[in-house]
Amino acid sequence: MILNFINWNANPEIFHLGGLSVRWYGLLFAAGFYVGYLVMERFFKKENVPIAVLDKLAMYMIVSTVIGARLGHCLFYEPAYYLSNPIEILYIWHGGLASHGAAIGIIFALFLFSKTQKKSFWWVIDRIVIVVALAGFFIRTGNLMNSEIYGHTTNLPWGFVFLRDHETIPRHPTQIYEALCYLALFFVLRWYYYKKEGNPNNGFLFGSFLIILFSVRFVIEFLKETQVNFEKEMLLNMGQLLSIPFIIAGIVLVVLANKDKLKEKTNYKYSGK
Repeated sequence: MILNFINWNANPEIFHLGGLSVRWYGLLFAAGFYVGYLVMERFFKKENVPIAVLDKLAMYMIVSTVIGARLGHCLFYEPAYYLSNPIEILYIWHGGLASHGAAIGIIFALFLFSKTQKKSFWWVIDRIVIVVALAGFFIRTGNLMNSEIYGHTTNLPWGFVFLRDHETIPRHPTQIYEALCYLALFFVLRWYYYKKEGNPNNGFLFGSFLIILFSVRFVIEFLKETQVNFEKEMLLNMGQLLSIPFIIAGIVLVVLANKDKLKEKTNYKYSGK
């Protein structure tokens, strides 16, 4: 039987100039923040929130995403190595970011933001998760350009042979599976936001995001190759184990949101000056 498959040999580096290397992953990572900012800008204008607030929020998001994702990888996937070589935690250019760590970092940063800016935590996070889903699309596309985080072997016609990683047989392009799911999630959350005229019940969008995104992650992990050696003996890999608490938290939030139990006294409406 003749299999149809795709030979994938994308160069992760766009160009190299002296000591500067511009890579697709970095460009797409930055694009996720930029496009997300533009989407949030429309939300803020719709609700008459000053753009200066968004600028501060963007800084919280950038810092928390990078720090959380890096620490998540180092502590969840390779703790022994990085605790023995702590200085290398700072070597982000060597690769190694974990979405679960980013999620924890973002939630913590938004809690701090809501307190320092005296805004409702639920108001902030219900809008942020819409663009986080979009950022996930860009990041997984960056993983594809790096020929990393791919799946098991497959005979499906859209299987990818990752030539840069010295592969010779087609594998599931799990980066594309996740990217498309995250893009669909972005459109669903955005649609619901506008359906509710920018005023959904507190926590509903956040809870829905957690349920859908981490359920997708949990399922697709069954198709992925193990990322670190200790996962080979595990029934569920680290990505799946870390997804379960987020899914449970999402279910609780959706239930509470539907009962309108997540109210805050903080006044987050603006005059639009």
